[in-house]
Amino acid sequence: MKAVLLGLLGLLGLLLAAWPLAGIADPPRTVVIGGDVAEITAALGAAERLVGRDDTSTYPERLEALPSVGYLRQLAAEGVLSLRPAHLLVARAAGPREVLAQLEASGVAVSRIDAPPRLEAIPAKVRQVAAALGDDPAIIDRGSALAESLQAEIAELAALPPLPPLRALFLLGHGGMTPRVAGRDTAAQAMMDAVGVTNAFAEMSGYKPVGAEALIRQAPEVVIATRGGLEGLGGEPALWRLPGLAMTPAGQARRLVVFDDQALLGFGPRTPATLLALYEALEHQAMAPDIPGSTGSTPP
Repeated sequence: MKAVLLGLLGLLGLLLAAWPLAGIADPPRTVVIGGDVAEITAALGAAERLVGRDDTSTYPERLEALPSVGYLRQLAAEGVLSLRPAHLLVARAAGPREVLAQLEASGVAVSRIDAPPRLEAIPAKVRQVAAALGDDPAIIDRGSALAESLQAEIAELAALPPLPPLRALFLLGHGGMTPRVAGRDTAAQAMMDAVGVTNAFAEMSGYKPVGAEALIRQAPEVVIATRGGLEGLGGEPALWRLPGLAMTPAGQARRLVVFDDQALLGFGPRTPATLLALYEALEHQAMAPDIPGSTGSTPP
């Protein structure tokens, strides 16, 4: 009888020890769509709940180990559902909308982070992501702290003195020997507005290829490039061999600044600090001597 009583007491002890955990559920299996949203999720300490990502979600590097469901604008329901997610965390650009609706109809909770691609919208975007992951109060607290820190960086950028007049060409990529550059109504234009540099190709809209005549006519004084775009071109030596570029002020003085694609254009948590670094790089370029062969490449 004593042994039975001791056994019952032991079982009761185990049940009492487990009772505080009974109401705690595992975080929902989440697939993240959008590099900016993925960065924020990781910054909030919630990367461990991710079971999948899209092709643009590659930072921090540990996210690359997750299976990809494809490009954020061309999702397929079957690929997403194969990961058995309970939650889909999607950026503004994710789609098609019909696929997202199909996923919702199948029982997947879809959180849309509908923040516009503007620098001043980043803190609110962080708070949106934190709220979408808000089953953990610690995540809400981290979101508030991160949003406030980013707001301070944005305010610091806005308070900087104007740059010396400088005409910039933003190189996104290329097609053969024709560079593809940024016009107005682009993330690159928003980035250039934020640091106060003139877009040499603001007369055109979107990202378009431009030939030698246009390069010479618009006479950019500095080239801003993404690391991916420059690598796709074949590196800096290949850049200066582009037809017409050597006859521009930028080409003659070899003025170039290079930054990470997602950090510069993704409107994520690294963007404000990256723009501060871009401002400093452009300020240096504006004061640099016009010496052919000199370079101001700055890949932070």
